[in-house]
Amino acid sequence: MFSERVSKVELSGIRKFFEMADENTINLGIGQPDFQPPRSAIEAYRDAMLNGHNGYGSTSGLVELREEIAKEYSKYRPGLTKDNVLIHTGATQGLKIITESLVDDHIEVLCPQPGFVLYEAQVRLAGGNTISYPLKKENDFIPTLEDLEERRTPNTKAMIVNSPSNPSGAVYPDDRIKEMVDWAKEHDIVVISDEVYEKLVYGEDHKSFLGKGDNVVMVNSFSKRFAMTGWRIGFSIAREDWIKKLGKINYYNIACPPNPTQHAALHALRNESDFVEKMYDTFLKRRDIIVDRLNQIEGFDCMMPKGAFYVFPRYSFDMGAEELAKKILENGVLAVPGTAFGPAGKGHIRFSYANSKENINKALDIIEDAAADWKIDDG
Repeated sequence: MFSERVSKVELSGIRKFFEMADENTINLGIGQPDFQPPRSAIEAYRDAMLNGHNGYGSTSGLVELREEIAKEYSKYRPGLTKDNVLIHTGATQGLKIITESLVDDHIEVLCPQPGFVLYEAQVRLAGGNTISYPLKKENDFIPTLEDLEERRTPNTKAMIVNSPSNPSGAVYPDDRIKEMVDWAKEHDIVVISDEVYEKLVYGEDHKSFLGKGDNVVMVNSFSKRFAMTGWRIGFSIAREDWIKKLGKINYYNIACPPNPTQHAALHALRNESDFVEKMYDTFLKRRDIIVDRLNQIEGFDCMMPKGAFYVFPRYSFDMGAEELAKKILENGVLAVPGTAFGPAGKGHIRFSYANSKENINKALDIIEDAAADWKIDDG
């Protein structure tokens, strides 16, 4: 009855654990800021509806919003215009139209592992094949050209990258980004760069794949930047001729992005830089707390993430990642097993620090007490 593509993907391991939690669980698994959107943006959303912006709009998105995005991101790629920008309903739908535009049968896409669950599923749903490339703790979860080259075949036509990264919080250095883009261009590979956590890079400026080559399409959203996860508004930036092709698929996906949301996002872009700075400062303090606490618990080895709002510690308890996550959940704390991000996540677990300092400390107290009874694998 159902298409073959349905059988090519499974329910997200992240969602599975969300559904196992109850209202009393301390949530360190959530992938969204624990903030409300800026008040003025909420009011701009309301005003847009009251002022009649409720009908269909351009498939490419609101002109003023595209112009504002082009203006900001010209710092990475000078000379951007609205014609380099496409608005869509969140980064998720952006990745969907990009993969549908690039992938045919037998086309291979290099995907990071451990990596966000969406990537491989989107490629498979578009009819393509995925080839995983490893992100190793010993390399700070940053890919090497050697690992990419080992996995490249004549059918490799695209590569998905993610910095700052989910689940590890890794941030790719500028020289590695340039090397990866140059390597991809040499082999006629499109770089699909997911940069939704760009505003949460700690201690340095964000380094973008955008502007490193004309073979890059960057996908982004306002979900993390302005805590608008439920508003579903995002954008892609690429060469003008590519945006025209992506826009065609965008039409057949959604007809057009929602008008009121675009007006609210435009207002936030123009007026709410202080909101982003406040959120950044809050996450930075939480990051330092959770890393310090985890490294004090025997059995955890937690790298200091340079971006996003996740930690991805390695553990040495004598159990699988799902079993560990279930034990933690039984004690009232939600975390995500590393294997939810692919087999390469074995031996890891992801915690989000998108929760209050009080809840983070309370959760780590619980985990510390419970971990005293867990057997350490000395092998």
